[in-house]
Order: sequence, then structure tokens, then C-alpha cells
Amino acid sequence: MQKRFYIEETTRRSWFNPEALLLRAGLVQGMKFVDVGCGDGFFAILAAKIVGETGKVYAVDSDSQAIERLRTNSAINSLTNIEARIAIAEETIFCENCADIVFFSIVLHDFNDPEKVLCNAGRIIKKTGRVVNLDWKKKAMSIGPPLGIRFSEKEASYLIEKAGFAIEEVMEPGPFHYLIVAKPSIGN
Repeated sequence: MQKRFYIEETTRRSWFNPEALLLRAGLVQGMKFVDVGCGDGFFAILAAKIVGETGKVYAVDSDSQAIERLRTNSAINSLTNIEARIAIAEETIFCENCADIVFFSIVLHDFNDPEKVLCNAGRIIKKTGRVVNLDWKKKAMSIGPPLGIRFSEKEASYLIEKAGFAIEEVMEPGPFHYLIVAKPSIGN
């Protein structure tokens, strides 16, 4: 996985409304949410607040310092419904057929094997669940990762479909990102 950099909450919120993204994806109280490549847990913390005590958030990242920040923020916010692991996403299955939402936030292009990570999502997700991919648009801009490693909406959609999902929606939550929501294909 490529090295990622910490992005301040204020900066992220200037790009899009993160709570609205999670609600648009269908996240509600009591659900199980998996944040793959969670970094410092920006979305994991927000999801934990939405799913509440009856829900669960699983978070994985290979960066031990990022996971430590997530654990510290969880404690500060008195959130006991987050299970965070230091691990490689390509090798992590939290549970089988348990997740309502498997979430990728600005990270799919960073994995060494994004196809394997998406196939893992297929094992983790419930038949009624959703895969959500928020990522950088593939266009030149002064922020974000190099243009050469970004996936376009079409490229990301192809990878998601190849892993056994049907695209439900592609939208633009802001000027720099796209959001893809997909569900397991019939028969998967």
C-alpha cells in the first residue's frame, strides 16, 4: 500500500459533507460498517456515532500510527463499538456475510491488489449490503495523489463489477471526488 498522508477534518469537510455521504449510502443505527484502509478513522468515528451502541464498526489499516490515532479518538469520544486492526487489507476478513456497508475512502487506488480487496469485500458483505467507494476524480488538480495512480469512475466501476457487485449509483459529492455505491450482484 502506498504511503498516505493525514488530512485535517476541516479540509475534508470543505470538500464534501461526510455525514451526508454515509447517510446517502444507507448507514443507520444498528448496522455493521467496515472501513477498509481507514487511516486515522475519520469515517470510522462518524460511522460509529451513526450506528450507535447496537451497531459495530470494523476498521483496518496497515499504518500502526493511524490506528493508534483512531483508538485514541475512539476513547476520547467514548466509542466502544469500534474494532480497529493493524493489518493489510488484502489479508483481512473481519467476518463472513456480516457487514451492511463496506467503505473505501480515498484509498482504493492505494492498495497493492485492489481486486483482492474488493473480493474480500464480497466475502464480508451481507447479500443486502452495499460497497461504497469515495475517491479522487481522475483529473489534474493541485491536491490529492498523483494523477497516474488515480482510478477514474469508469475504472473503479469496472473493478467493483469484476468483484461481483452491481453499480447502483455514481455521484459527485464535491468538486474533487466521486462516490460509487454498489450492491452484491444476484447469485453472489
